[in-house]
Amino acid sequence: MAERRIDRIREMAVRADSHPAALRATAWLRSRLPGDSRFGDTLSTAGREGPQVLGRRVSQLQPARASASHELGLGMLQLWQGLSEASGRGRGEEQVTLLFADLAGFSSWALEAGDEAAVELLRLVGAAAEQAIGDAGGVVVKRLGDGVMASFPGCDKALDAVFELLDRLAEMEVAGYRPRMRYGIHCGRPRRLGGDYFGVDVNTTARVMAAADPDQVLVSNRACAQLDGGRFKVGRHKRLKAPGAPVDLRVAPVERA
Repeated sequence: MAERRIDRIREMAVRADSHPAALRATAWLRSRLPGDSRFGDTLSTAGREGPQVLGRRVSQLQPARASASHELGLGMLQLWQGLSEASGRGRGEEQVTLLFADLAGFSSWALEAGDEAAVELLRLVGAAAEQAIGDAGGVVVKRLGDGVMASFPGCDKALDAVFELLDRLAEMEVAGYRPRMRYGIHCGRPRRLGGDYFGVDVNTTARVMAAADPDQVLVSNRACAQLDGGRFKVGRHKRLKAPGAPVDLRVAPVERA
């Protein structure tokens, strides 16, 4: 008798949890809470901070039905995320300097050198990049095959990382290949989602890097405006003509003074 009563209570709870009115109410609540109202998907939880880690775990517990209680749990994490971002980690409100870098000629070399040598090189370059970025106060946002995306509190910090990495790579060789990277730096207010950044400024930084030559650092005019003229030598600015790049975007090569 007691088991039947428990089963009936459980069934009533499940029906209430999946009732359309309850689902509409939680959706309405989430749309009005601070933070990302879609928090819980793979993009918004792709980070290492508390809300992202817990968000992934809560998302994994999603029952095989619509659930108001599940959405409410994500809503609380959304609120946490929103309050954290409002206190300084930003969603398009905080200015960030972005760096993109990738290996020049890596794909062609890897075809000849083979997988073992290619993986060894990527490990060495990855470790050197992470060390240089960390030493300069930056954060590795993500790895991009033979490249990396990182964020910094200022353009000078990004350049410190680049020049340290250039020195480290100059001492490296694998199967006759000396790694040479090209670098692009730009600053803006990209949208932060989970542990990643998205938006026009991210795409612009990638375009700046793509225009650089091996071992060359190209910096957008917006980022150059932050630089200390005594530490860095800024070359002649020129308009960057690339698909998807802002019409007024200008870039300049930067070297150590």
